[in-house]
Amino acid sequence: MSAALLKNSYLRCQYLLLSLLMLPAIALAETLVFTVKLHPISSATGARLVLLDQQHHLETELSRALPSDPQQAAAIIQNRLNSPSGKRLQSDLAKAQQALTDAWSLGIEKIPAVVVDRRYVVYGEPDVAKALELINRARSQPQ
Repeated sequence: MSAALLKNSYLRCQYLLLSLLMLPAIALAETLVFTVKLHPISSATGARLVLLDQQHHLETELSRALPSDPQQAAAIIQNRLNSPSGKRLQSDLAKAQQALTDAWSLGIEKIPAVVVDRRYVVYGEPDVAKALELINRARSQPQ
């Protein structure tokens, strides 16, 4: 490798490292947004959206148009659950239940809730970018 090429690669690596160090800490943090379908949020790019009412919506989908006879309803539910879409539904239900557990373990009290690094939270702000700005400002102040 020539000296000029080596120096160019070195400078690129330095520039990349400097760029990464200049990113706000919030950009590299895990961001979770807890809400329900009736309370939409905005600017959630890069955040994991957690719909706390997802389990209810999935269960409603599973039980739609069931007959009143319990045996017939049970047979239809079994058929639905054993289909490929039923397998997806079961997976989605497990994820929705895990989301509720995550919210409970984090102590989420209100929605929407924007949580960063499972440590910082802003309640009631539907604009995730604004909530992240508030968290970033709070993190930068001496404690």
